Amino acid sequence: MKKCILTLALAAAAFSGARAQRAPSPVSAKDYTFTVVKENPVTPVKNQNNSGTCWCYSGLSFLESEVIKAKGIKDPALYPDFSEMFIVRRSYYDRAIKFVRLDGSLNFAVGSDFGDVIETAKAYGLIDQKAYTGMQYGYDLPVQGELDAGLKGYVNAVVKNPNRKLTKVWPKGVDGILDAYMGQVPETFVVNGVTYTPESYRDAQGINLDDYIGFTSYTHHPFYTQFAMEVQDNWRNSPSWNVPLDEFMAIMDYAVENGYTVAWGGDVSEAGFTRDGLGILIDTKAATAGSDRERWVGKTDEKPADKPAVKEIKVTQELRQQYYDEKTSTDDHGMHLYGIAKDQNGTKYYMIKNSWGESGAYKGLWYMSEEFAKGKTLNILVNKKAVPKEILKKIGVK
Repeated sequence: MKKCILTLALAAAAFSGARAQRAPSPVSAKDYTFTVVKENPVTPVKNQNNSGTCWCYSGLSFLESEVIKAKGIKDPALYPDFSEMFIVRRSYYDRAIKFVRLDGSLNFAVGSDFGDVIETAKAYGLIDQKAYTGMQYGYDLPVQGELDAGLKGYVNAVVKNPNRKLTKVWPKGVDGILDAYMGQVPETFVVNGVTYTPESYRDAQGINLDDYIGFTSYTHHPFYTQFAMEVQDNWRNSPSWNVPLDEFMAIMDYAVENGYTVAWGGDVSEAGFTRDGLGILIDTKAATAGSDRERWVGKTDEKPADKPAVKEIKVTQELRQQYYDEKTSTDDHGMHLYGIAKDQNGTKYYMIKNSWGESGAYKGLWYMSEEFAKGKTLNILVNKKAVPKEILKKIGVK
């Protein structure tokens, strides 16, 4: 998810009213009323602030919901709260090592992928948020521009190999920068009176990290095979199973209906992805002459108080592929899909937990239409138990 910082900056500007360059959206939360169809437990909304770490916030939020389900936790006070910056720190280190091994031919940036969350947790464990905030630089929320620039400058200098032979100590320089900005990782910490290491804390969560698999839906690879999404931030080359669009959407529905949630990655650059909590795939070609309202919803005979549905694009497999090929669907943002709702017109929406703090009309939550999800979801991560058995059979996963 490469544009988390840009997206967040635009959101902050929109909410503060300060020099926002984004054009006003033709849809607004005030015109919608939602009714929950199915909602699964999620932990409280967090704020990634000035960091491109949506991939980690959404990925760990997803794992927190997995723990809630696995353990049957009913009391929100007992919900897990994993440290995002522990995963970010370990990911940064691994990425630095690979960047140098590949002589700089790797995207060394702030974004990443859900597979990174899973692989980092497998390798290093998990830590409670209270035990490690990962912010030693004097802010209450992440502000990582200086850290990111410092790390990139350092690894770029190492890649130049000025001694014509790399030393054994350059990785300690990466750790030194990370220690300065994020703090040293504790070897042990206490949660609810129990002492853990990061590895033992991970193992105590009641989940199996091997149970999580990615899915996507594109025609430039054969269906029912795996491929690594061709986006810069998938630096670990995490694979996704490629399935037809109808099955891709069926996985999201089946997951929610059966008490699971979904880690969602995709494009949020559309005008219909508003800063007040909506994600709607507006059909701009359906604009008609007349008032500005008519341009987007068409002429209607309803009373002024009625709330007509905006016209949406109907997404096909071919159109979804076109978006990806022409790069109008890009790897922008990661969020956490946890429910299904309907608006006042009966249109289906997915309930999404964002990581921009309690912003917008729904205090940090978004409603994403089914058509938006069809067209603009790049990939998802789910528990394999949340996948219909007939699809698992087709891909050979048990």
